[in-house]
Amino acid sequence: MPRIPLPTKLATRPFTVEQGLAAGLSAKRLQGADLQRPVRGIRTTTPSSDVADRARAFQAGAPLRTFFCGITAAAVIRMPLPLTLERTRLLHVAVPSEHRAPKAAGTVGHSFLIEQTDLRDWDGLRITTPERTWCDLATVLDFADLVAAGDYLIHWETPIASLKSLEMTLRRHRGRRGRAKLVRAIDQLDDRAESPKESHLRLIVRHGGIEDVVANYWIRTSGGYEYRADLAAPARKFIIEYQSRFHDVSKNFHADMTRISRLEADGWYVMQVNNEDLKNAPELIQRIRTAQKGRASTR
Repeated sequence: MPRIPLPTKLATRPFTVEQGLAAGLSAKRLQGADLQRPVRGIRTTTPSSDVADRARAFQAGAPLRTFFCGITAAAVIRMPLPLTLERTRLLHVAVPSEHRAPKAAGTVGHSFLIEQTDLRDWDGLRITTPERTWCDLATVLDFADLVAAGDYLIHWETPIASLKSLEMTLRRHRGRRGRAKLVRAIDQLDDRAESPKESHLRLIVRHGGIEDVVANYWIRTSGGYEYRADLAAPARKFIIEYQSRFHDVSKNFHADMTRISRLEADGWYVMQVNNEDLKNAPELIQRIRTAQKGRASTR
């Protein structure tokens, strides 16, 4: 016997069992094998493939005062997170402080002071703003990952927030946990970082006391080609670049060879580093210093 088709308004979004019954579906139909059950009491025709899908399913049956925060809000806006946090299936759900923290399977409930200016709609989901989310992450991210997340938010090409809006949000929450880390981090943000690992490399080099290095430095070769160096010491014509795994692909590998050859022909020294190098910061700094020796300033 063919299944009873779902009403159009329920076929394209998560819905509660109560909404299904009110729309004329029977209890048996709501147990149909074609319906997913991402959260207790919720049905949907689409598998919950990512955090946003799971959040939408939960929100369908949640009170309007409920919103997503912390790791979940960060994942919804695609802020870079450490792999262990990125893979978690737990939803961080919150309500204003006058209400009791939500309790539901698959969630971590929170109850805290929140201003309406710290909440927004993001593709149909109620979440803390990118600025408030970044501030909240100070309690769960280490310093380097916090800077990488901030770099992502203010990226010059696709900004989700601005340095000014981050500073304003931080000022409004003077007594918050992790404030000292946030104050340090906001001073290190760079809107030109292209990946979290580039952010990590920049911090390692700066922390290592190598002061003549400029982030995201544009170079025009004698042949008229323009390249952006992750980190460069222009006076020494010295470049440090992070290479991720995608560079193993043949096309990218060959383009990199040509780019490096053109730079070296103009007298630049290019040091390439990868994720393994970032795991031993002291050794990497020493290696950079050794490679820089003998490269006297060209100015």
